[in-house]
Amino acid sequence: MFVDEVEIKVKAGDGGDGCTAFRREKYVAMGGPFGGNGGHGSDIIFIADSGLHTLLDLRYQKQIKGKKGENGRGKNQHGKGSDPIIIKVPLGTVVTDLDTGLVLADLKEPGQQSIIARGGRGGRGNTAFKTQTNTAPDFSENGEPGEEKILKVEVKMIADVGLVGLPSVGKSTIISCVSRSKPKIASYHFTTLHPNLGVVKSSSGESFVMADLPGLIEGASKGEGLGDKFLRHIERTKIIAHVIDMASTEGRDPYEDYLLINKELEEFNPKLLKKPQIIIANKKDIEGFEENYQKFIKKIDPSIKVFKVSAATNKGLQEVIDYLASLLKELPNTELFDSSELESHILYTFKKEEPYTIEKESEDLWVIKGEKIEKLFKMTKFSSEEGMLRFAKKLTKMGIDEKLEELGAKEGDQVRILDFYFDFKN
Repeated sequence: MFVDEVEIKVKAGDGGDGCTAFRREKYVAMGGPFGGNGGHGSDIIFIADSGLHTLLDLRYQKQIKGKKGENGRGKNQHGKGSDPIIIKVPLGTVVTDLDTGLVLADLKEPGQQSIIARGGRGGRGNTAFKTQTNTAPDFSENGEPGEEKILKVEVKMIADVGLVGLPSVGKSTIISCVSRSKPKIASYHFTTLHPNLGVVKSSSGESFVMADLPGLIEGASKGEGLGDKFLRHIERTKIIAHVIDMASTEGRDPYEDYLLINKELEEFNPKLLKKPQIIIANKKDIEGFEENYQKFIKKIDPSIKVFKVSAATNKGLQEVIDYLASLLKELPNTELFDSSELESHILYTFKKEEPYTIEKESEDLWVIKGEKIEKLFKMTKFSSEEGMLRFAKKLTKMGIDEKLEELGAKEGDQVRILDFYFDFKN
């Protein structure tokens, strides 16, 4: 089964908890703190594997969860970090964070890998908090929570040439003639239900990859027919080859077919029309071909190369392959995302954001939200009085007390962070 898009939730491993312990040997005076740090939680790593061609292995997984790091122990023993979770995906896989819209990875080389969700660092043991003024700290940290994300994972096939056209124009027949690919071929629409890749060889021995993409129809970019499900696979191709039924065996106007396909490509992604194009005028062995061909070439841009072929009888196809091979040698490698997209769309944006927000939920209840403050809360061990005092000092240092007072909070009002409630005091 060919699966080229899945949505999945990933949760990297939490860091191990730090340990609160003290030296208690009989002959060690003033032994002091002796608690070790927790281990790092497991990262979630995606690796491109040239042996895979589908996301079928991910389709039935609702969630991928990393392992927590080991907790720290007494005698300053640090917990062991957890091994990363490795997820193998096909070449050409793009990973997008659905919550932010950021592209996290574009894996197109064999063995290329990316950390999609980072495991939490281990919490510090009480030894790490020893200072000159506090020689015996009685608190430690919980492990940092691992990153949690909802992902869209999609394969955008890596092919040099993409065959596009309406249903039943002969794309599958062409790729079966010029490569060892064996797509399903029949005399009805939408025979091809998933893209087919074939390695093609020119007369001079150069080879390249050609993709036969399922038939497009009007409205495909908006989800009609097989929809935009397969249009994504054209994005990586260097050359777009229009296959047109020039004999008009189904009564359509070949030029209108050409315009329709270009319109759908443009609506899906305007950059597709900037790619080099050729036209494969198919079915030259059928009556009406030549008449339609003469009308067609008068309407199109004369700089676009047009080839007359008969896929059914394998005539004219070698000339097409040789031309494509020579053209590919002249074309530079292009990235799916240009530099401007890398700055504003891919990976991370570096705009400065407030570390927290404060909202008034009811007459005497204030809610504090923010990744930094919530992480601090999760890593605090409230079972220790010193831990609670440290948490309170951190809030004051971040300016939360001052901000609450400025917003009108009164003595005795309740303040909530996640599921933790405490009273506000001036």
